[in-house]
Amino acid sequence: MRLTDKPYYKQPWYNSYRSMMDRCYRKDAHNYPLYGGRGIEVCEEWQDIESFAIWCEQSGYREGLTIDRINVNGNYEPNNCRWATRKEQANNRRNTVYVTIDGVTKTLSQWADFVGISHSTMSDRYHCKGVRGVMLLHRTEDTRFKKGYNRYGNSKHYNDY
Repeated sequence: MRLTDKPYYKQPWYNSYRSMMDRCYRKDAHNYPLYGGRGIEVCEEWQDIESFAIWCEQSGYREGLTIDRINVNGNYEPNNCRWATRKEQANNRRNTVYVTIDGVTKTLSQWADFVGISHSTMSDRYHCKGVRGVMLLHRTEDTRFKKGYNRYGNSKHYNDY
C-alpha cells in the first residue's frame, strides 16, 4: 500500500507534518518561538500536503521516525530534511556539543555510547569538570588506558567505529 492511499490525516507521518506547520506558523504554539519566531519556515512546495506526501514516499519514511532538519538553522525543505530517530534528533540540536579527538568528531552523547558510560557522566566531565580531549574517554581513576584506545584497553581504535 502506498503512503497516499489513505486520507492524509490517517497517514503515520501526518503528525510530523502538522507539528512542523504549527511550530512554524501558529504563533500560540508552545514551540513557535524556537521555530517560526526565529524565522524557520516550511518551503512553498510543502505548503501543499500532497507534495509533502510524495516526498515522504521518496525519502524513506518509516513509522517511528520524525522529521529532522539537517541544518538546524535552515528551513523545512526537501534538501534540508530527513527522517530520523529520536536519538539522531537529540544529536542534532543547536546546543549540541561536538568534540574532536585524534581527528574523529562526535557529539558528547556519541562519545559516551562509544566508551560505555552515561550521557550525564560525559556531560558532567565536559561541562562541570572541564575535562577535554582524550581524557573524556578515560576512567578518571585509571591511567593505564592510552590515547586512542577504548575504555576496556583493547586495541580497537575509535577511528574504527
